[in-house]
Amino acid sequence: MITELGHFALILAFAVAVAQTLVPLVGAHKGWRGWMAFGDPAAKVQFGLVALSFAALTYAFVVSDFSVELVYANSHSDKPMIYKISGVWGNHEGSMLLWLLIVVLFGAAVSWFGANLPASLRARVIGVQGMISVAFGAFIIFTSNPFWRMEVAPLDGRDLNPLLQDPGLAFHPPFLYLGYVGLSTAFSFAIAALLEGRVDAAWGRWVRPWTLAAWVFLTVGIALGSWWAYYELGWGGFWFWDPVENASFIPWLLATALLHSAIVVEKREALKSWTILLAILAFGFSLLGTFIVRSGVLTSVHAFATDPERGVFILLILFFFLGGALTLYAFRAGALEAKGVFQTVSRESALVMNNILLAVSAFVVTIGTIWPLFIEMASQNARWGAFQNPFYRWGWFDEPTAISVGAPFFNAAFTPFFVGLAVILPVGAMLAWKRGSLARAFAPVWPALVLAIACGALAWTIQTGQTILGPVGVVLGVWVMAGALLDLWTRTGRGAIGGRLGRLTRLPRADWGKMLAHFGLGATIFAIAGLLAWEQEDIRVANVGDRWEVGVFEVELRAVEEVRGPNYIATQAQIAVWRNGRELTLQRPEKRFYPVAGMPTTEAGIANGFVRDLYLVIGDPQANGGWAVRTYIKPYANWIWGGSILMALGGLVSLSDRRLRFAAGAAKSSVRKADGVAAE
Repeated sequence: MITELGHFALILAFAVAVAQTLVPLVGAHKGWRGWMAFGDPAAKVQFGLVALSFAALTYAFVVSDFSVELVYANSHSDKPMIYKISGVWGNHEGSMLLWLLIVVLFGAAVSWFGANLPASLRARVIGVQGMISVAFGAFIIFTSNPFWRMEVAPLDGRDLNPLLQDPGLAFHPPFLYLGYVGLSTAFSFAIAALLEGRVDAAWGRWVRPWTLAAWVFLTVGIALGSWWAYYELGWGGFWFWDPVENASFIPWLLATALLHSAIVVEKREALKSWTILLAILAFGFSLLGTFIVRSGVLTSVHAFATDPERGVFILLILFFFLGGALTLYAFRAGALEAKGVFQTVSRESALVMNNILLAVSAFVVTIGTIWPLFIEMASQNARWGAFQNPFYRWGWFDEPTAISVGAPFFNAAFTPFFVGLAVILPVGAMLAWKRGSLARAFAPVWPALVLAIACGALAWTIQTGQTILGPVGVVLGVWVMAGALLDLWTRTGRGAIGGRLGRLTRLPRADWGKMLAHFGLGATIFAIAGLLAWEQEDIRVANVGDRWEVGVFEVELRAVEEVRGPNYIATQAQIAVWRNGRELTLQRPEKRFYPVAGMPTTEAGIANGFVRDLYLVIGDPQANGGWAVRTYIKPYANWIWGGSILMALGGLVSLSDRRLRFAAGAAKSSVRKADGVAAE
């Protein structure tokens, strides 16, 4: 009964979404206040219905209702409760219902928190959000319905993918979806602005909190996925440049650019056209990521589906929204005249350079991600339907070809742009608006440069015969971190230290948020460079009782035994770690096997430290009675996720700034002006 109620609520939500799309958009076009106001209750009702549908599906997983086909395919009665709940979105159909829930959540949030918006703009934003929910509601109902029943309910289920049975993966998808699905709101604001033909300082301030909220969630989601890959997959890496990883990273880069360009719109009413384009592209690449994950066109360790028909449906959605938005942009972008003018050396120019580097970085990652798809498509068949494949006719391919673009390409092509971004960030933050001076901007940050060079020289001196990557990363990381602190300090003005410290506590939260975000970026740059440059690795076959040295540590394989978990069998090793004759820790890495799913997983033993992690993995038994054991010393690994946490925290602190949340000043005048126009 509850499952049927959830199914009915989903269908009813689709009908409400259609009304939410048509009525407010028509009302805004005609200037009918009653029709425009219809969007507010419609958005709230649709959210309530989709939330009810999602709750019904969650209930089916919690009580192990195996008459529901999705529960049977992705759950098991012996599975721990947290993974029964996370199993709701650990599959294609459930994840798409979560996708829809977040879309309608942001649509309802515009109604709840958008009272300061002009009536016509709010109606158009809610209408576009409704249009997105119509598309994905139809996709779920007609191709990916999570409520299908089985004629005969099985006694038990097939279990969730063991790789997804982990706390990190339980929370990673919801945060990730809140991020790149949340970018739909920035997209809706952009389309609403194009429909109205007006982008001003107030619009820049209105769109920033929605983009910032999505950016914060996306940062947390990416960090959780990286952390999970580090400790769960057993290879010790934090980033693999996997297509699905890239699918979330590209919107993050574009959202970061959008945040900074919106500042220029708000402060100087410049970069209007570019900011609108970024808002469209950020959500467009979120849709592209959805297509990559669910179409099966690219292979990934955590892709959801391999059904080409579903992929075609998503591709049509992508073409409709991205193509339609770009067409509208082409017609209206010329009317978005920039009012603010600025010199070559200015804060605006620094933000433009920031945008260029981030956009080109996103383009590089996109090319590396989709290039294998293009090559495979071009070489797969001699004929495309009734047409001969031109790549065969031109002699480019003799047989089907498959290629992969891996970490070496991305590291070589992506890194220079991010290095450039780190170099200009501290000085660019100090430049004055409209007309600046490099000498004046550099004066407050020269101590940061001296400190960065000194730390890099120290790193170069200590290391012997190793890559220059480590010292360069130290210089860049310290430069960005120290620059962020000095930027905040300069905002306290001049005078005695006591007075400046007092003013420091009274600075706007947005200033503190900016400092935390930039400091976190510097910490992440420092940590990634240090880990890649100074990691130590030892792979060997060891017998129980063997002891060996890895760096400054001694490692001893003390025992190997079989243990049983709730729904798995594991080979568990006891590995002691010593230093200077003193035992530091006893780790228990495992090699697990899930009988129901028939899949193995690796659980690393990690001795966490402030400056380094000791990472231990037990492998398969060997012919001579020994065991394969891998040992890694990973310097500054935790700083990667610490930096990510600081970036997200900086976004939250900025979001709590009342000026950002309520768009004071310019917002009020724009509301009065827009309402006056609507009244006429």
